[in-house]
Amino acid sequence: MNVPETFFSVREELTLFGLSCLAGAVIGLCYDALRAFRLMLRHGVWLTALEDIVFLALYAVFLSAFASAAARGELRFYHVVGNALGFTLYFFTLGSIIIRIFRKLFGALAALIRAVTSPIRRLYVLLRKKAGVKFVGSSKILRKAIKMLNLVLPNRGKVRYNIMENIKRKNVNNVAKKN
Repeated sequence: MNVPETFFSVREELTLFGLSCLAGAVIGLCYDALRAFRLMLRHGVWLTALEDIVFLALYAVFLSAFASAAARGELRFYHVVGNALGFTLYFFTLGSIIIRIFRKLFGALAALIRAVTSPIRRLYVLLRKKAGVKFVGSSKILRKAIKMLNLVLPNRGKVRYNIMENIKRKNVNNVAKKN
C-alpha cells in the first residue's frame, strides 16, 4: 500500500513561501493597475471602498487557487505572510516608482487636454454669461406671469365659478335612479 505524503519538507515550504512572496508582488502590480485607474478617473469614497472590497474578494479567490494549485489544497499562514511581504516590498519599491510615473504621465495628458479644450471652454463661459443675463431677465418675467396665474379668483356673488350648490346640467341622466 502506497501512502501519499501528508506533510511538506522544509525545502518545499521555503519554496512555497518564495512563491507566495512572488505572488504578493504580482498582487501589488494588480493593485497598481487599480491605483492607476483611480488616477485616471477620480471618484468618491464609496466607489473607492467598493473597488477595495472587490479587490480583496479577488485576492481571496487567488489565495484559495494558490493553495489548491501549489500547496495540495492546504492553506498555511505563511502563504498569507509571504503575500503580504511580497506586496509590501513591491508597494514601497517598484510600486511607488510606477505610480510616480503614472502621475506624471496623466498630469501631462491632462495638461494637453486642457490646452486643446481651452478655446471651447472660453467660448462656453462667454455664451453662458450672455445667456445667463437673458435668462435672468426672462425668468423674472416668467415668475411674474406665474404669480398672476396663481391669483385666487374673487368671490363676486353669482358668478358661475362661485356657485357650488345644486348645479343642474343638461343632457346628463341621473345614473343612481335608473331601474
